Amino acid sequence: MRNTLTAALAAAALVSVPALASAQESLRVAGNFSQNTKQVAIEQAFFDSLGENAGVELEMNYNPMDVVGVKAPDALRLLRSGAFDVMSVQIGMASRDDPFFEGIDLIGVATDMDSLHTVVDAYRDAFDTRLQEKFNAKALTLWPFGPQVFYCNEPIETLADLDGMKVRSFTPSMSAMLESLGATPVTLQFSEVYPALQRGVVTCGVTSPTSGNTGNWPEVTTHQLPLSVSGSVQGHFINLDTWNSFSAEEQAALEEEFKSLEDQLWELAVSANGDAVACNTGADSCSDHTKFDMELVEITDDDRAKIKEIAETVVLPIWKETCNNVDPSCSETWNETAGAAAGLTIN
Repeated sequence: MRNTLTAALAAAALVSVPALASAQESLRVAGNFSQNTKQVAIEQAFFDSLGENAGVELEMNYNPMDVVGVKAPDALRLLRSGAFDVMSVQIGMASRDDPFFEGIDLIGVATDMDSLHTVVDAYRDAFDTRLQEKFNAKALTLWPFGPQVFYCNEPIETLADLDGMKVRSFTPSMSAMLESLGATPVTLQFSEVYPALQRGVVTCGVTSPTSGNTGNWPEVTTHQLPLSVSGSVQGHFINLDTWNSFSAEEQAALEEEFKSLEDQLWELAVSANGDAVACNTGADSCSDHTKFDMELVEITDDDRAKIKEIAETVVLPIWKETCNNVDPSCSETWNETAGAAAGLTIN
């Protein structure tokens, strides 16, 4: 892990070299994975025009994180170190450094985008306070990729068919869910999943319909179970030293622009996934994604109930134990914020 972080720091240093010649404020930005083409298109256009739109003199150095060799779990430490000024963070993967952060999107708690938005907003202030205190960073956006669903390259009909399979996971609570279903979770970041499915390292993977489509997962899978288990909440975080280098007026202008970015990404998460499922499964209504020919698996009421049961009996108790070991008030904070918004209580 030390070698991985060292390599990422070296990459960040190389990326930042051109900025040294400029008197403008330079932002070294590690964006989302390049395979997430729809999100990256929005993100890159945003950063390209951020200085002009906010009225702030900026020199932007934007690269997708996989282009500069950054591993998603390292994001919070890289921000704290100052290797990057702004990073797009996969919160579930980065939460290995502090389980508190995964509380914003625990498996089974908020599985539709409206409910998730309510939970995210309820947890936002506590999340940002913790981020500033522990990682010297500030949350500027919090948004989801969309419903996290199943792609498999073997026939499945229900969640019970995952028993005995190796399934891509990317958060601790997702791994807990998969283990409770009898599956073996294999933690992989997004850029690693396509070859893992292709080579049989995993039989199934979990991601959003849009991300799976733009990442061409249907090329290496055959069955889509569009049962949502979470939203894969992301964020754009800025190093606090960088943030504090801006005036109050500049900060206000930047916050307004990042709010617009967050709104765009929420809209994509809500609006695009229906078409992505249609395109993944070869439906005639496919219009805005690549068309494939996966088999669409019907969601059963039993499977919906099973996810809620796992959330309450497996995910929340495990997360409470893990998080309270780091901060004894962790589950209490969650109950007062995200839990209250979701109508759930960790006992």
